[in-house]
Order: sequence, then C-alpha cells, then structure tokens
Amino acid sequence: MKKLVLFIVVLVQVCAASGQGKNSRIANLRSFDERPLHFGFLIGINTMDFRVYNTGKAIDEQGNMMYGDVLTLTPGLNIGIVSSYKLTRDLNLRFLPGISFGQRNLTYNVYDREGNFIEQKEPIKIKSTFLEFPLLLKYNAFRMHNAKPYLVGGFNTRYDLAKNRQDRLLLTSLDGYVEFGAGFDFYLTYFRLSVEAKASIGLANILNPEGTGEPGDEPYTKALDKLKSRIFCLTFYFE
Repeated sequence: MKKLVLFIVVLVQVCAASGQGKNSRIANLRSFDERPLHFGFLIGINTMDFRVYNTGKAIDEQGNMMYGDVLTLTPGLNIGIVSSYKLTRDLNLRFLPGISFGQRNLTYNVYDREGNFIEQKEPIKIKSTFLEFPLLLKYNAFRMHNAKPYLVGGFNTRYDLAKNRQDRLLLTSLDGYVEFGAGFDFYLTYFRLSVEAKASIGLANILNPEGTGEPGDEPYTKALDKLKSRIFCLTFYFE
C-alpha cells in the first residue's frame, strides 16, 4: 500500500509538471468541457469502517456484556472506469463502475455487570471485495485557468464478493450507499486529472441476526443490534 501511495504521488507530480513550462499561461484542453461524453479510469485508496450499534445486553449467565467497535482503520484500493455525460454547462452525470478491496477490524471489549473491564477479544478481520455501481451528479464551479473545483453526490450500489459468512459473524452482501464529496479538476497538456475526497454512508443494516450457527459465535452477534457500513475514499481520475 505504501508503494501504491508513493506511485500515485509521483504520477501526479509528473503529470502536473507536464502541464507547466513556457506556455503555462495558455489554458490546456480549452474545449474539454464542451464534449457531451467522455471516458477515463480511476484509481484510489479507501478506508472502510462500521457504525456499530451495540445492544448492551448480557451475553452469558454471569451477566457479562460485550461491546464492539472499529478501533483502527486499514487502507484499501479502488479501481474503476469513468463515463461522464454533460447535462448542462455546470452539471455532469457520472457512472463509475469498478471494484474495491478493503478490510475492517471489529474489536470486542468484555465488561462485567458492574461495568468493570474484563478482557479484549481478538479483532474480527472482515475483508471485503466490492463490485461498485455508483451513479453520481457532479456540479462544476467556474474554471480558474487550468483548475476547477467541484462537488459530487449520488447513490452507489455495492455487492460484496467476499464470503458473507465472516469469522464469527454473518453479514449480508448487498447494500446501498449515499455518497458525497468534493474535488479539483486539473487540466494538463494531454488529459484532465481530478483529485477527489468522498464519503460513502451505507443505508442498510448488514448484520444478519441469525448468526453463523457455529458453537461459541452467538455472543458476537448477540452483542450487536446493527452494523452500518461507512467508506471514505481519496480518488484520482484520469480523463
């Protein structure tokens, strides 16, 4: 992952340098935004998270309680293709199908009935491979020479190809996400580079209350009321 981040940084710097020079006062790709349809590809990094709703109920006959939370974030990878259709001068409809890889580490702390800490369970490593089908609206601000800020928002359908029977938990594979973010377009000599930060908020409870059915796994499901997915992305678009 460190090598990937370094590669992206170097690539962005090289691309930015290619747009500079003795003709830097001349705007690049002056007719780019007039095209009704254009394509490209994207690559980015993500961090996947859960919004955890605990039940606060006893998990055993001694009255002990268990609370789950995501204490650390693990970087993941996004790749995909870009298709963008111009609706108006300032508004584009974007379809960005792709695939993303990531991991969430769900940690449980155990407390007795008086609220005293007993132990911390080994984290559950929930790995995901999502097929993504985002449909977004992009609102463009005024172009400033070779740069332009924008806002983006819409809906994303994700399907997790990883097994839904995770270690100690049973999760559903399909979820819908509301997405919103902002970014900058940079018009270089031969293409447009966009850098975008975006939040993706899952709408459904992806925890299956039936559990895995394996002996000893019941407390991990019983301790939770709901799990809702949250994903944060930093994405680079090449169009």
